[in-house]
Amino acid sequence: MINDAVLIGRLTKAVDVRYTQGGTAVGNFTLAVNRNFKNAAGEREADFISCVIWKKSAENLANFTHKGTLISVRGRINTRHYDKDGSRVYVTEVVVDEFSLLEPRDSSPEAPQAPPPDEEPEPAPAQEAADPLAAGQPIDISDDDLPF
Repeated sequence: MINDAVLIGRLTKAVDVRYTQGGTAVGNFTLAVNRNFKNAAGEREADFISCVIWKKSAENLANFTHKGTLISVRGRINTRHYDKDGSRVYVTEVVVDEFSLLEPRDSSPEAPQAPPPDEEPEPAPAQEAADPLAAGQPIDISDDDLPF
């Protein structure tokens, strides 16, 4: 049997990391995942999927993400229940095994910055300008030069 879930979405808020009595980190978060179709009003709706992540991965996810961060997660769907005030509460969530960041961090100084719209982009280095393919020039190649 297969129980594998792969999701791509945005965090609805920062990851909530807590620690068990044994010191194991556990992070809870909700992922907003857009649906593949639009509703009758022409708007795209989203599903809000509850997720849980454990150990060092939970700490890393909390440290490198924030509300609105686009991520992908892979894990398994888990159902559990508990009793609260005399009634049984059922929970369905994705237990995350691994995650990937899908966009650069906004505050990262290494992230490439687009030039302001009123500035012209820098000219290409001379080495690239000499390349006839980059310059859009026609190339004269005979059939004898081709390896096939």
